[in-house]
Amino acid sequence: MRILVLADIHSNWPALQAVAEAAQPFDACLFLGDLVDYGTDPVPCITWVKRWATVAIRGNHDHAVAQRVIPRGNSGLRRLAAATRPMHWDGIDPARTKYLARLPISRQVNVDDHSFHLVHATPRDPLDEYLLDDLEGWRARLQNIDANFVCVGHSHVQFDLTVDDRRVINPGSVGQPRDGDSRAAYAIISDGEVSLERVEYDIEATLAQMRTTGVEDWVVAFSEQLLRSGGKLTREEIDELMPPE
Repeated sequence: MRILVLADIHSNWPALQAVAEAAQPFDACLFLGDLVDYGTDPVPCITWVKRWATVAIRGNHDHAVAQRVIPRGNSGLRRLAAATRPMHWDGIDPARTKYLARLPISRQVNVDDHSFHLVHATPRDPLDEYLLDDLEGWRARLQNIDANFVCVGHSHVQFDLTVDDRRVINPGSVGQPRDGDSRAAYAIISDGEVSLERVEYDIEATLAQMRTTGVEDWVVAFSEQLLRSGGKLTREEIDELMPPE
């Protein structure tokens, strides 16, 4: 069985389209949260996940959009969320908003004779904790988790980490990678073997759609640099792209 694992789409429809095409054929799809925010094309992304995800869980941005949480803080990403979240509130219909609100925080499922624990961030803090491929950090957080595979997102960075008798898999971000590689990221698990994958997508199509929404010019400029650099912007570069507060 061929299992597609996705996370952190962030309303980037061209990126999701590219992944969906490259990953064909797949027999099951596991989605690890953050359908929305940052990008500006959430509706087709939600529609695709509702149709194709065998199991889907909630990310912190799904929670924030569904619960109408106002972004706080002045970092570049928080200001980007603050600029794009209101159009999510206006543009996502009640049925899709309810879908986001009802996504579970975590799931334990069996697929193809393997057990999977799905959580957006970590079992200790399902929505907000960032943890990369830190062996001892994950060992501490998996003490009460009984699964062959623990699948996570949130950091937007791919990794495949063996922790004793378990595999912690982060497929990376479909819509906003942050590891210096601009290509959309995903993972395939086939007969228990893990493959971390990347695919080129049309970044210009993503930006062109953003321009049609009426967002401020700085939102498009910041998004362009973020997407083309694979998330690798210096503090100085971010400050240059931000409008005055």
